[in-house]
Amino acid sequence: MKKLIVPLVASSLALISVPSFSQAEVEVNWQNPESYRDVRPTGESRKRFREHTFAELQDYIVKLAEQLPQGQKLTLNVTNLDLAGQVWPASFVGLGHSTNDVRVVKNIDIPRMSFSYTLTNKAGEIVQQAEVDLKDMAFMDRANRFFDSENLRYEKNMLKSWFDAEFPALVVKN
Repeated sequence: MKKLIVPLVASSLALISVPSFSQAEVEVNWQNPESYRDVRPTGESRKRFREHTFAELQDYIVKLAEQLPQGQKLTLNVTNLDLAGQVWPASFVGLGHSTNDVRVVKNIDIPRMSFSYTLTNKAGEIVQQAEVDLKDMAFMDRANRFFDSENLRYEKNMLKSWFDAEFPALVVKN
């Protein structure tokens, strides 16, 4: 059973997941999220949209980390997020005078994510670390393992590709 703790610290939002007995621990720190390039909502407050967007990405990173050896800890410090697409007023895209904005996804508005990560073992020693600038320039042209209705499907696909490429020797084979 996972426990999710959501502390707010100064201008960063940190989501910490405590692992079950069979997975690595994961910590994701969202640093200065109000300065991220594009985490804009279409029909709700920015704060609420940011919170559930970060929670959904956090949950997915936790799911990916289940493949890592037990006792390891993966810490990500996210410094930027740019969701696929761009938010426009509904009237700009021909949807009348609706009060809601719409996110229009075109192949030129690619998903991006910048973060640093550290992977430590049970003894707290660093196994791997790096600065990462993810971007998926072919996000609409490549196979996507998620349904069209899946929230953040392009961002999750980008994270999955990065995870598989970054940790191939560490992933526990079932």
